[in-house]
Amino acid sequence: MDALQQGANTLFILLGGVMVLAMHAGFAFLELGTVRRKSQVNALVKILVDFSVSTVMYFLIGYGVAYGTHFLVGAEQLAAKNGYELVKFFFLLTFAAAIPAIISGGIAERARFWPQLIATAVIVGFVYPFFEGIAWNQHLGVQAWLKSLTGAEFHDFAGSVVVHAVGGWIALPAVLLLGARANRYRKDGGMSAHPPSSIPFLALGAWILTVGWFGFNVMSAQTLDKISGLVAVNSLMAMVGGTLAALVAGKNDPGFVHNGPLAGLVAVCAGSDVMHPIGALVVGLIAGTLFVRMFTLTQNRWKIDDVLGVWPLHGLCGTWGGLAAGLFGSQALGGLGGVSLGAQLIGTLMGVAWALGSGVLVYGVLKATLGIRLSQEEEYNGADLSIHQISATPDREVNW
Repeated sequence: MDALQQGANTLFILLGGVMVLAMHAGFAFLELGTVRRKSQVNALVKILVDFSVSTVMYFLIGYGVAYGTHFLVGAEQLAAKNGYELVKFFFLLTFAAAIPAIISGGIAERARFWPQLIATAVIVGFVYPFFEGIAWNQHLGVQAWLKSLTGAEFHDFAGSVVVHAVGGWIALPAVLLLGARANRYRKDGGMSAHPPSSIPFLALGAWILTVGWFGFNVMSAQTLDKISGLVAVNSLMAMVGGTLAALVAGKNDPGFVHNGPLAGLVAVCAGSDVMHPIGALVVGLIAGTLFVRMFTLTQNRWKIDDVLGVWPLHGLCGTWGGLAAGLFGSQALGGLGGVSLGAQLIGTLMGVAWALGSGVLVYGVLKATLGIRLSQEEEYNGADLSIHQISATPDREVNW
């Protein structure tokens, strides 16, 4: 029976890892559809290569930073218990690799390729796992301190803060240090539209992410005996809440409509195991509205050229998700309890501060040393031709 249980747990978390791995195709197509045609190839290549760099760094360094273990032992030891520890690494790697995938959307169309890979290596090898270890592996005694202070630990079941808020808040200084795309904002105060290249590809990316998210959330249980249908239904309710809110707030704009479910899913990750489904619906409704309002504000009023809106979507909705777990996870609002708004507030602020400071440091150093932005000519020609020497439709351009 033990062997059967170990095998079942290994298969369970492996399936979760595969579902979250598929989400990276969603990140790629969401970016591909949102950027202009001259940056489509770059969007696809970046996500795949970022994932590869993330795998090496998390295997050799990051997983050890977060969980205090390593894989530099014999294969016989690694294969113990059906290789469950290895597959757990695979599952958690897909979370870690989401950080550079999130950042990629914000800095699209004008970031240099190799410096971004260096940033990915540092973030996945050191920055992300440091906070991951605090939130999910009791590092530095922070969780014990929060429990003694507020009566509960910081609760983030599937990464609203640990993954999404951290990724979004690292992306913000990267976007600001890069500056806006050429001709995005004019000196007279006006701005030029840089419309998406493909709404169908944007929608495809959103759908792939949405489906994979049920692996992201449900399989965060990590063992079969801890699986919860409550997590699945709460994810569903937050997803539809985000969609409907974005539909209304975004005035039926397809870009907002397809990012709405992602906003809801980002926000529900933290408390998906403790909320009531109606609470999850409300969390999604607020997240969808928050994304639309803040995306519009950052782009139009503040003139921050965050191409995919990753700071509003992941940074702010992830922050909201960390706080929402303390509200809608409480028994007073129909949740299971065992959470504290105070712990959620402190833990969320710690994650935001760590991510923001790390983003400033990593991208500030890279900007001062190697440079992080394409030249004016390279940006004009587009990332596809400048970096990869091929466009998304080379046959068409030859015929023209």
